[in-house]
Amino acid sequence: MMEAMEEANPVPELRPTCGELFMSFLAIGMQGFGGVLPWARRMLVEQRGWLTEAEFIEVLSLAQFLPGPNIVNVSIIVGRRFNGVAGATSASIGLMFMPFLIVLALAALYARYAGISAVRGATDGVSAAATGLIIAMAVKMSYPLRHSPWMIAIGVATFLVIALARVPLLWVLAAMAPISVGIAWFKR
Repeated sequence: MMEAMEEANPVPELRPTCGELFMSFLAIGMQGFGGVLPWARRMLVEQRGWLTEAEFIEVLSLAQFLPGPNIVNVSIIVGRRFNGVAGATSASIGLMFMPFLIVLALAALYARYAGISAVRGATDGVSAAATGLIIAMAVKMSYPLRHSPWMIAIGVATFLVIALARVPLLWVLAAMAPISVGIAWFKR
């Protein structure tokens, strides 16, 4: 599957080193505490230009389909694309290094001070901000799809089935993935 994606999307001239992948994903991991996909999109597409908007959507779609955290999957896919296993390792370790240390420190603090109402209020505020980041990223990602009514229909149907009908994600993926791949194949 990766080979097909690489053939359809040739690697751009700009080829980051393992060190650049590590440092870039380290920055993503530190900036986007609580929701790093918007930061990853900004860095990969807007700032570094390592991926086009369409390539980012393809990578994220694959990452969401695979088991595990989406952003970790994105880091592995992007790292592998540019530098093979070493790039995948560099990007994923860079992404997880600082958040791992920060979470350990915050868990210790939260365990000690969770009973304080100001701490509970702060966690509510962070939750609202993270939700806003996810909504903003969804709107930005949907913009390139505006000329593809069938993609919009698949997205809306998937949202409705998961959010409103509460159908489990695995069942929705099992149904929607073949449908969307079939439509995309037919539309080519």
